[in-house]
Amino acid sequence: MRKPGGWWRRKSTPAKVETYTRWSFHFFALAEVASVGLPLFGAMPGWLTALMLVMVIGHAGTCAVTASRALDWTRGRREQPVHMLWILGTFTFAVAVTAVAITEHGPRGEDVDTAAGGIFAVVLIFGAGVTALGVRARKRVLAIVSGFAAGAGVIAFPLGMPAPATLAAMVGVLLGAGFLAFTSIFSVWLLTAVYELDEARETRARLAVAEERLRFGRDLHDVMGRNLAVIALKSELAVQLARRGRQEAVDQMTEVQRIARETQREVRDVVRGYREADLGAELAGARGVLTAAGIDCQVTGEPSGLPAEVQSALGWVVREATTNVLRHGDAKRCEVAVRKEEGRVVLTVENDGALTASGSGGSGLAGLRERLAAVAGTLEAGPAGKGVFRLVARVPVTAAVVGGGVVGDGVGDDGVTGGGVVGGGVVGGGVVGGGVVGGGVVGGGAADDGVVGGGVADDGVVDDGVTGGGVVGGGVVA
Repeated sequence: MRKPGGWWRRKSTPAKVETYTRWSFHFFALAEVASVGLPLFGAMPGWLTALMLVMVIGHAGTCAVTASRALDWTRGRREQPVHMLWILGTFTFAVAVTAVAITEHGPRGEDVDTAAGGIFAVVLIFGAGVTALGVRARKRVLAIVSGFAAGAGVIAFPLGMPAPATLAAMVGVLLGAGFLAFTSIFSVWLLTAVYELDEARETRARLAVAEERLRFGRDLHDVMGRNLAVIALKSELAVQLARRGRQEAVDQMTEVQRIARETQREVRDVVRGYREADLGAELAGARGVLTAAGIDCQVTGEPSGLPAEVQSALGWVVREATTNVLRHGDAKRCEVAVRKEEGRVVLTVENDGALTASGSGGSGLAGLRERLAAVAGTLEAGPAGKGVFRLVARVPVTAAVVGGGVVGDGVGDDGVTGGGVVGGGVVGGGVVGGGVVGGGVVGGGAADDGVVGGGVADDGVVDDGVTGGGVVGGGVVA
């Protein structure tokens, strides 16, 4: 069951500003009825009170509808409400004429004159202020305010109102209408600015994504372009040599095979660099994005010195947490802390303004758990108080990731690997002679030639350092 007020928290910041602005103008209609409609009771005869009250309520309702449609027009959701502006102007003129006629030719009495005079001034002021919402040019706004003030004199003086009272009414309408028109224009300007800022933030995010795609495409082109051109050239040369029965064709195809494997390795490096996330850069980016969104972001802790695999995994946690803070709820504060304790690093992201949600989280948190599981890490996420959401990621810093497995004992200075799991195979005390992988000597045999410790490897040493099917100093590498 949704809690009261949840509809407001689910709104975006621009939508909240628009709702506030819209209901402010609706409140103006209530203020008009309360200020000049309620005082009619007891001030005029019953039939006249009913007539003027209906006219005041009708004018206030017309102002509310016109303001709502004018706001829709400023947001580009409908055409300019020209017909409503004319209806409002005509209604305002009719109510003002009726009020002056009652003052000069209706029942006598100070209460009658005060009530009718108040209606005369208020409907002109509110009519001018709301009409100003339906135009954009400053000159037109000034013309509307001046026109309503002049109209007050044109209506009042011919119907018998004394000249001093007419002048006072004109000045009052000019000041009141000018203030309300300024308030209306400023409210629309503020609403437009909020929407433009939100659109600019979305545009910046899209540009960042596009820039990253261009970078990846540029790097991939640099890697693939030259190598593919060489492969095509050497393949064509091998075809020509093979047609002539020349043995050099075998050499050319061997070179093509070597270049293809080198290209595969370079592409993996590009993709690995594209997919990995640097924790320090992600923390700085999160602080910048959240601050730009009006959220007070505090980052504590130093991520330097952590293994690359740990930084990458925690960097993705920061990315997802930042996205959740911006998308869900209405946060005003966010704290990000990185600390080391008992051989592990702990990343905590805590923010207020969180919405109450059911379930264990979306696909984003599930993806984070999978990434952290690859480095023996854990993820906890959930409410931590009223309106507070906390995400905690814990990753051991003593473990290193090799081919998807964990090396428990590490590698000594002498190159001896003891009992670690490498790509699922067991290295049972084999000695890496010289510490060179992929072109160096492993157990006395040449890795590139496929001879490892006297045994023959299926493919030699693959890019990630895993040898399939060979014997290394008596240990089996799967």
